[in-house]
Parts: sequence; C-alpha cells; structure tokens
Amino acid sequence: PIHQEWLIWAYPDHIMGQCSLFSHTAFIVNFLFPSPNPSTSRFIIYKLPKHVNKTGLGYKYMDASTNGWRAGKHSINDTTCAVGATLQQYYKKAKYQNDDVAYVLYNDQTPADSESYGGHTKGVVLLDQKQGFWLVHSTPHFPAKAGQLYTWPHSGERNGQSLLCVTYLYSQFKDIGTQLLYNNPHVYAHSLPHPFDLDLVNMTRAAAGKRVQGPPWKNEVTLTSAAGKHFTSFAKYRKFGDDLYAGWVAEAFQSDLFVQTWPNSVHTLRSNCSMTYAVYNVRNITFGAKIRFDTHMDHSKWCVTIPGAGAKWTCIGDINRDEAQEHRGGGTVCTDDPVVWDSFSSLVASCEFCACSCSEKERSPV
Repeated sequence: PIHQEWLIWAYPDHIMGQCSLFSHTAFIVNFLFPSPNPSTSRFIIYKLPKHVNKTGLGYKYMDASTNGWRAGKHSINDTTCAVGATLQQYYKKAKYQNDDVAYVLYNDQTPADSESYGGHTKGVVLLDQKQGFWLVHSTPHFPAKAGQLYTWPHSGERNGQSLLCVTYLYSQFKDIGTQLLYNNPHVYAHSLPHPFDLDLVNMTRAAAGKRVQGPPWKNEVTLTSAAGKHFTSFAKYRKFGDDLYAGWVAEAFQSDLFVQTWPNSVHTLRSNCSMTYAVYNVRNITFGAKIRFDTHMDHSKWCVTIPGAGAKWTCIGDINRDEAQEHRGGGTVCTDDPVVWDSFSSLVASCEFCACSCSEKERSPV
C-alpha cells in the first residue's frame, strides 16, 4: 500500500515523476524503497569529463534495475536527476530544522573553497530513525549547505567524478559513524539532535572533529542496504601510513586491482607489483566506441578486481593513490555485484604496467 510518510532514501534516476511528490512539509509518497522494485536501494553515477559532454554536466547512470550503464536522463545540475532528487531531501528538511532528521556533510574541499588536511574524504549522510542514505563521492565543493539551492559546482564540470549512494536502515549508521571516525572527515555542516547523538556516538564524535585514538588504524565493516545487499566499507586513519589499495584492499580481496584515481599530482603512486597482489593504475577509460578519455581528465575514484581473479569486487571511494594521501584518512565502499563489476571492468581501456627493478619481475595484467 502507498501511504504518506517521511522516509529517506537514494532516489534512482528513472522514477522521477513516479514517486517524488514533495509537499512543503517534505512528505513523500512511500514505496518503502526508492521504487516499487525493493532491490533498487542504491545508484551509481559516473559524471563524464567536459570534453565528452560540452556542458560538463552529462553522466552515465546505474542502479539495480538498469543492468549496467545507461545515459543519465537529466543534467546532473538538475534536481530531477538521481543525486539532485536525493539531496533535495536534505535541503527541504534542513530548511525547517527538523529534529527528526540527522545529517553530516563533509568534504576536504568545502563549497566555501576552504581546504582541509585531515581526511581526503567526501560524502553526505542523511537519516531519520528508520533509514537514510550514505553518499560517497569524489567531487570538490559539493554539495552546498542548506539555505542554498541544489547545484552542481562549476569546479566539478571539467573532470570525471564518481558517486555511490546507498539506502541503509537505521541500525547500519552506527557502523557508518565508526568509519567516519577513522576517515577523520572535514565536516562543514551537521545536525545530530537527540536521540541521534546518543545512538550514533561515533558519528557524533566524527562530526565534532574527533578521531580514533589508537591502533588498529584501519577498519573494515560489512553494511547491509535496505534491500538486503551487502557492501564492504574500508576506512583508514592517517596513521595507517600506506596506500589504501596496494596496502590493504588488494590483500583483502586476494586479487590484483585496476585502480582509477586522480593521476595529476606530482606525488602520484605508480602501479605497484612488489606485493603479492599487484595494483595497476588505469590510464584510459572507454564507454563503448564513442566515449573514450584519458584519466588525466578524470577525478573519479574506483577500483575493480582484475578479470579472472575469482571474486568480482568493485569499490567506489574518495581517496587517491598519492604519496601524501598515504598519511591521510579516506576510504572506499565495495560491492561484489557482478553487473556492477562487469560495468566498471569494461571501462578499462589501458593501464600502466609496473616498472621493472632488480628485485621485482615485470608484471602486466594481460
């Protein structure tokens, strides 16, 4: 049955106009999940570089019902796109300062253009006492704080960006709060009124700028979405002191990895074959024959286990393979959904092979 109730979720791209009926009190029509299909409780967006789409606002979209990538139906600057509609829930609820909703916005490069040297992390948490969403993304200066309108930042138009948004039941946000404590995010807007502050102690601490106080300096948790799908979250604190991917994720999945992160820093880490499991930097990305771009135009952050490795894992996060970021907090959220893996692994057009050294046999993924 359809009934009026406030429930927070990730809005898929394809149901706008189907159940996005907001009144000024921010009620929505509740299908229990983001669409009549209860398996659709997450979406993934790959914002394309500006040279691919002249506006810099085009994107590819995927959720559990699309069976892979499809073109986004709306501009990413529009409130009718998946991320815009999802974040509208924050703008509408925060505007009225409702105590029945909690939120945390964090970004190492805030909309006010200030830069943090804490965790290299970007995301949004919004929830009520039933459920909510965790949006993990790569976009600087995004999203704007309440009191402003939803917009995609101009600084986010030029390069590719990645976004993963998952709806979780309330019980999962204790673990999400713990992950934020490890990530040490730069929080620029938050509200955790009673009883959220008592239930979500670590999220409250992270929002106040607290951090983990002792080893281990990393934490892995399994999160269950509102649709019952499992996600694995990896979060590291700066004292972990290593690359997230080569130093942890590859070993955790017992697989070589293809990794796409921002390659334009002077301290970007090279592909690494010195460990049991190799990590290869992606160099070119292709969405079929018509869309191809160099990763120097791509600020997205994701990785996949290589073909033939066994388990098919895909991770989307917020930290780069960069020497300086070995000493910063950050993380990634992973799924073993085979459709997601097929969709991301097919993007890898070429990668950087490992350099040869006296103690290291040259390796390539093919």
